[in-house]
Amino acid sequence: MDLSRLSTDALASFAVFADHLNFTRAAGELHISQPALHVKVRKLTEAVGRPLYTRHGRRLALTPAGEQVARFARDLDARVTAFLADVHGAASTRAPVLAAGEGAFLYLLGDVVRPGVRLINGDRVRTLTAVRTGRADVGVAVLDVLPTDVRAVPLASYPQVLVMPDDHPLAAKPSLTCADLAGAALIVPPPTGPHRVALERALRAAAVPWTVAVEAAGWPLMLHFVALRVGLAVVNGCVSPPPGLVAREIVDLPAVPYHALHLPNRADDPLVTGLLSAIRAAVRSTPCISRSPSTSTPPPRPSGTS
Repeated sequence: MDLSRLSTDALASFAVFADHLNFTRAAGELHISQPALHVKVRKLTEAVGRPLYTRHGRRLALTPAGEQVARFARDLDARVTAFLADVHGAASTRAPVLAAGEGAFLYLLGDVVRPGVRLINGDRVRTLTAVRTGRADVGVAVLDVLPTDVRAVPLASYPQVLVMPDDHPLAAKPSLTCADLAGAALIVPPPTGPHRVALERALRAAAVPWTVAVEAAGWPLMLHFVALRVGLAVVNGCVSPPPGLVAREIVDLPAVPYHALHLPNRADDPLVTGLLSAIRAAVRSTPCISRSPSTSTPPPRPSGTS
C-alpha cells in the first residue's frame, strides 16, 4: 500500500461518492468535474490496493474495502472537526443521522423525526450500507439474519396482518391463517422485495392459491389500493390502517423483527445512545394490532446471533 498517495482530499471525495454511488451526482456536490472525481477514486483505489466499488449493470455498490475506506474517511473528518472545535473553544454540534426505510419512518419512528436529526431514507441494503460506512449513526431495519460486523439491538417484533375493507367477510374473524387467503387477490410489493419473497414462500408452503391484484411499492400505496377495493394486502403489524380499513393478524406467518443498527465501537457514542433512547421511546408508543411479548425493550443481543 502506497500511503503517500492516501490523501485527505481523495478520502473526503470518496466519502461523498459513497453517499451517492453515482459519479455525476457526487461530482456535482463536490463542484468538480466527473473525470476529476474518477481520477481521485482511481488513485485512492491504487493506494489502498483493493477495489472500492463494483458495477452491476448501471448500479454501483461498495465493496467491503470501499465500506471500510468510507467509514475511515468520515471518522477522520469527524475527528478533524472535533479537533478544530476544541482548538477554537467551541462545542462540536454535528447532528445525529438516522437511516431507515419509508415504512419505519411513517409507522414506527414518527417521534424521532424532528429538527436536529438528519434522515436517510433507504431500503434494508442502503440502511446497512449507511451504518457500515459511517454515513448514519444508527439505522433501523427488518433483519431476519443479523450481520456480524454491525451491532443489532432488538426493538420489536410485529405480526403480519391482512388489511381489508371493514365490511369484508374476513373482517368478522378475530385472527386469520394462511388458509383464509385462499383465492384472494393480493396487493403485493415488487417481486424482488424481501416481503414479497417471504410471503410467496409461506403461501406456497401452505398450498394456498392466490392471485396478484396489483404490485405496489410501499405500505401507503398498498393501503390506498386496498381502500379502492383493488385487493387485500399483507403488511407489518405496526402499519396503522386508515378509516374504513381493518387489520387482522395472520397467526401462522412469522413475526417481523425490527432492529436498531450501529457500529460496535460506537456503543458509548452520545450520538448513538441519544438516538437509541429516542427510537425505543417511539417504538413503545407505536400502536399495533398485536405485539409479541418479547418487544418490551429487550436487552441487546450480541451481533451475529439469531
